Amino acid sequence: MTDSLFDLSGRIALVSGASRGIGEAVARLLASHGAHVIVSSRKAEDCQAVADAIVEGGGKAEAFPCHVGRMEDIAGVFEHIRREHGRLDICVNNAATNPYFGHVLDTDLAAFNKTVEVNIRGYFFMSVEAGKLMRDNGGGAIVNTASINALQPGPMQGIYSITKAAVVSMTKSFAKECAPLGIRCNALLPGLTKTKFAGALFEHEEIYKAAMEKIPMGRHAEPEEMAGTVLYLVSDASSYTNGECIVVDGGLTL
Repeated sequence: MTDSLFDLSGRIALVSGASRGIGEAVARLLASHGAHVIVSSRKAEDCQAVADAIVEGGGKAEAFPCHVGRMEDIAGVFEHIRREHGRLDICVNNAATNPYFGHVLDTDLAAFNKTVEVNIRGYFFMSVEAGKLMRDNGGGAIVNTASINALQPGPMQGIYSITKAAVVSMTKSFAKECAPLGIRCNALLPGLTKTKFAGALFEHEEIYKAAMEKIPMGRHAEPEEMAGTVLYLVSDASSYTNGECIVVDGGLTL
């Protein structure tokens, strides 16, 4: 391999949930390899802070807020991309929600609907709109952030785990149908990663201890340790990788 395989110069990348955690790490890494990154998340000021940091570091980035649980926000970000760039080469669906932490039998309708709207419907229509732009411009790469919970449901995380399993199936569906259009679709399945999003797991001593006992590497991951897999999946280094769901969990699911 040579560095040119990971060169993203001239490519337009949209990263959702990019204001912190794994999404921010991905946005920074893609920009460092030459991509123009559209930093997207719910809050404009948080997106702008990440975009400004990328630009200050010599990269190319802009901020555009988008709540992927709102169809009008999805329409807005893609209208902006069409108007300002006319193309999209990379879409990283990373925004997610997990509003309920507790026994699956106590899941209420509001938590169910919110989790499905963001983690399934949001990913689906972000991929649809990204795919249309990519189809019109010769192809591209979509990466979905799922979770090892898709393979082994997490304790007290029933509906979240269910939606992440759906993301795995969604990834494979888009991969199969869109490959003839030059569009590859793959997924990242992170293990226990130190982010604000995963705060409940780190604060729950029993669950955290149980996870540590299962991880051969003996530690949790940092967000930056997830970004390299996404770089691979959106770059020419993975030109024949399609429909794969790559587990990055320190060996927890072994």
